[in-house]
Amino acid sequence: MKGLMNRRSLVLAAASVLYYSTTIALAGTADPSLAGSVDRARRATVGVLSIGQGAPGLPGPSQLIARGSGFHVKDGYIVTARHVVEREEGAQNVVAKEITVLTSDLEELPASLIGASSYVDVAVYRITGAGAASLAPAAFAEKEPEPGDEVFMVGFPLGWGPAIGFGRIGNPNTFLPTVNTRLMQLDASACAGNSGGGLFNPRGEVVGIVHAIIHTDGTQEDRRCSQFAFAIPVTLANRIVTALMQGSQPVFSRLGIQLTAVKVGTKWQASVLEAIGPAHDGGIRRGDILLAIDDTPITDAAQLKNYLIERTVPGQKVAVRVLRGQTEHVLTVTLGKS
Repeated sequence: MKGLMNRRSLVLAAASVLYYSTTIALAGTADPSLAGSVDRARRATVGVLSIGQGAPGLPGPSQLIARGSGFHVKDGYIVTARHVVEREEGAQNVVAKEITVLTSDLEELPASLIGASSYVDVAVYRITGAGAASLAPAAFAEKEPEPGDEVFMVGFPLGWGPAIGFGRIGNPNTFLPTVNTRLMQLDASACAGNSGGGLFNPRGEVVGIVHAIIHTDGTQEDRRCSQFAFAIPVTLANRIVTALMQGSQPVFSRLGIQLTAVKVGTKWQASVLEAIGPAHDGGIRRGDILLAIDDTPITDAAQLKNYLIERTVPGQKVAVRVLRGQTEHVLTVTLGKS
């Protein structure tokens, strides 16, 4: 009979054992507030399930494999990563309209798509029916963590969980080609399947959404976990999730410049390759060296994009400082809408 146990039984058994062992470990901790925070985060966390075929020759339910993680914010709304719920249809990746999630108490709940961002790796679903009553709410933090701050994540790595991992914030201003926004680099263990799960501070508040890992060791076949992980920061995550819950897509500012890197003396700086729309109307010209916006230094295109996304709104006037020849100019630009 042991050899006949199907995948569903293995997933549920792993979840039960892990929850039991985690509860025992936290019961002995010297910090009851942290224990409470971890328990609330665990009860807010869900696994996003893939439904496949049952084990050959066995009756009963289909296999349930957690392909990713998510967390409950309030009123049945579930947040996860967009790439966790994308499906291939022909030559396109589309976001699933309906998914099934698994709670930490091993209850399966259906959820319907509310919205997803094509710009940021975020999707929001809502649990149908009364099932969300068993889930704890997870609140977004008002303040972002700083380098060295302690954090923890809860998720379903490699298809099982909920697993709880602890670590620290590394560089909070990193960029990857997988998204158009700033990411926080984490010194924390994460695996395939942690994507979409919450990153929490010691108070149990969400400070980010787990996005990706970079494999740093092991063979090509087993590179599914890493100590080098990345998360979408809370400032952006909260804005995106709030807009999607309200039934709209978030609107971002547009400056209208294309940048390229040029070497000025011994330093690489951002030079304007093209200026159109708001930038051109505000006096920015091809060849200008972009120095700062509203006294915030800008050194490359990724930093510019991040500043516009997180700190401005369409219609806002910004002071753009550029170097033209040997002279600095401060230009006032009214931002457009992307």
